[in-house]
Amino acid sequence: MATDAVSTAEQERAAYLLDAQTKAVQLFEEIERDLIRPGISEKTLSDEIHELGAKRHGIKTHWHKRVIRSGPNTLQPYEENPPDRIIQADDIMFVDLGPVFEAWEADFGRTFVLGDDPVKKRLRDTLEPVWKAVKAQYQQNPGMTGEQLYDIACEGAKEAGWEFGGHIAGHLVGSFPHERIPRDKISLYITKGSQGPMSQLNSEGQKRHWILEIHLVDRARQIGGFYEQLLTVD
Repeated sequence: MATDAVSTAEQERAAYLLDAQTKAVQLFEEIERDLIRPGISEKTLSDEIHELGAKRHGIKTHWHKRVIRSGPNTLQPYEENPPDRIIQADDIMFVDLGPVFEAWEADFGRTFVLGDDPVKKRLRDTLEPVWKAVKAQYQQNPGMTGEQLYDIACEGAKEAGWEFGGHIAGHLVGSFPHERIPRDKISLYITKGSQGPMSQLNSEGQKRHWILEIHLVDRARQIGGFYEQLLTVD
């Protein structure tokens, strides 16, 4: 009976996370349809996203900063804070949000192309296949370390003709506030030096759930793209 109760609880946690991500998908569809346009600053778009999320989806909290990057700013990883920039008519750009839906966190990122530049479109269209390929290798060995999966992500980027742009390829996610993930505790990230098995349980004996993020860049062309969503829940 105890085992059944644990199994049910795990299923409920996974369902809550997936529901939060489904709501994030809806939010991003509205962002693309109603908000993304040239001629406004990244900060203005960020403020408009905050307002849209609050009014249409009841989002009161984002568990991490809203990240809006366009043009050469797309080269910068999450931890950087590049200067605000006006979105241009031929830009590639990405949005990375961490909205909290009814106490459950989503972490979701997508890339958008304004205009018809074929290289920027190819970069955007490469992100999901690389993400899926990295996930497939993870599923073959869920007990691998965060460092091993980071190396797989970097190799996947290289095989696709790009460079991996960040120092991490993912992290934990959960209920809000989730298990704290300070940068000095690298075991909770998908990154170099993360040597513990990703299948390790949390302090309460529960399965940890992970986000996988793919950041591809072309430094010569000063462009990048980003794709992020749940790794451990389908």
